[in-house]
Amino acid sequence: MFSTADTIVAIATPPGRGGIGVVRLSGPSAHVLARRLIDRHALLQPRHATLATIRRPVNGAGESGGPFDCVVVTYFPSPASYTGDDVVEISAHGSPVVLKAIVGFACDAGARVAEPGEFTLRAYLNGRLDLLQAEAVADLIDAVTPQQARAAFDQLNGTLTQTIAAIDGALFNLIAQLEASVDFPEEGYHFLEADTLATSIDGILRRTGGLLADAGRGRLLREGMQVAIVGAPNVGKSSLFNALAGAGRAIVTEVPGTTRDLITETIDIDGVRVTLVDTAGIRETDDVIETEGIARARNAVGVADVVLLLLDRSKPFSPQPLDPLVERHKTLLVATKADLPAAWRRAECVDVSSTTGAGLDDLRQRILQAMDVEPAYDRPEITNIRHIRLVERADTALRRARNAAIAEGGSMPEEFVLADLQEARGALEEIAGKRAPDDLLTHIFSTFCIGK
Repeated sequence: MFSTADTIVAIATPPGRGGIGVVRLSGPSAHVLARRLIDRHALLQPRHATLATIRRPVNGAGESGGPFDCVVVTYFPSPASYTGDDVVEISAHGSPVVLKAIVGFACDAGARVAEPGEFTLRAYLNGRLDLLQAEAVADLIDAVTPQQARAAFDQLNGTLTQTIAAIDGALFNLIAQLEASVDFPEEGYHFLEADTLATSIDGILRRTGGLLADAGRGRLLREGMQVAIVGAPNVGKSSLFNALAGAGRAIVTEVPGTTRDLITETIDIDGVRVTLVDTAGIRETDDVIETEGIARARNAVGVADVVLLLLDRSKPFSPQPLDPLVERHKTLLVATKADLPAAWRRAECVDVSSTTGAGLDDLRQRILQAMDVEPAYDRPEITNIRHIRLVERADTALRRARNAAIAEGGSMPEEFVLADLQEARGALEEIAGKRAPDDLLTHIFSTFCIGK
């Protein structure tokens, strides 16, 4: 676990050149160290942008260094800062050389270079964010589509935290009443009758069930979906891939077997991140390289969320059973070359033309419908696999508790129900970080970028 007693420093803006770059300091000595770096000895005014000059540190001969860069310094005193500690942000010219030098000057003055995610970790440890919100910070930074950003911001804004807290509150109420019964067995009084207890647990199960019902869609919004384009050689796979990608990424020729390897491209379909995979045409062949490409195509089908099985509409239709691997996945039948005279038509196929663009919008919507990733604006969604697993654990424990509550006509000792309810509550508390072990925190925050 990182030390919270140090003052840490890092570049908070992305690598590369820009008009501006930000160096962030946080910790008990952030204000003092920042004043050592600039030409102003007066105290910095809280939350006021202050024009200053960064000066080179004193050299080995004890001589003060000259001016280095003109900057704007903003001081955020504890506890009203992002981390909850004193924070100083130095906005300098966005040259990597300049920003790295300022970090070096700060380290010479007594700061330590921050580890990845250490600023947000301090915000969590200081109670500025719970673990759900801290994870949402990383998701918001990594968002590449509007829907991903919306889901991450909702979580950062505390919507999921409030939902989990409401479930936890209902559980706490049940546990308190059961513990009262367990603590005073001599009175023979039950604070909750078996039927009432089962009904209360059913109400909580409806809430956890609702979260889990939306979990698949939420995970796809966060992580994106993979779509494999498969079919026989020369059926139009690479042409469709290029049309959906909006660029000539794949080679298109009249020669069968042109595509030998997997080609991927990430696109945005109505705010959902979709990774397209163009595959080799599946056929019998003695070509060693093409055989390997076909094997990779089958592997791509095995991990795809949706499979686009392409059929050439301009050639006679020859009925044949679908590949067993394709049959086990959500598959859309796509009739290609809709700009040419049709040799056949089938109602279940989406007709498209990669040449004219006809049918592409319909295909995009059918892809989203296949995975049910329409955003649920009226309720929070679980998008993180860690959260999903913990809600599943809580849901399982609640079901055990309900079964115990009504077992043997409600005469089973309340300790059995109580143990399962406490396990369910422990899982929910782990989501928000109330019971998060140090190794989990280290794992989560180490995935953040440096400077956040």
